Amino acid sequence: MTLSTYESIIIIALVALLTLLTRAFPFILFGRNKRIPDIIQYLGKILPPAIIATLVVYCVKNINFYNFPSGFAEMISIAVVVMVHLWKRNNLLSIGIGTAVYMILIQNLS
Repeated sequence: MTLSTYESIIIIALVALLTLLTRAFPFILFGRNKRIPDIIQYLGKILPPAIIATLVVYCVKNINFYNFPSGFAEMISIAVVVMVHLWKRNNLLSIGIGTAVYMILIQNLS
């Protein structure tokens, strides 16, 4: 299926508009002077760690620990991410270093 230039522009404009609206919605809904409901504050505190835990489980769910070195690179990388995060408390730094360690390990262990 080939899209015309006009159709492509409309799709890009709609995606941009919807992205803008989803990002602006909390500010429109709660504004500067309105108090944020307790449930929203609770979700803001509890969801980030829950999502990270879900992603970690998803990433390691297919590891076969009976075949060395299967899972070795993943476990070392997870440990590095945790240690760097506890040390520096910087998400980007810990994810970046953990990814670099993982890439180095899978290139050299395979």
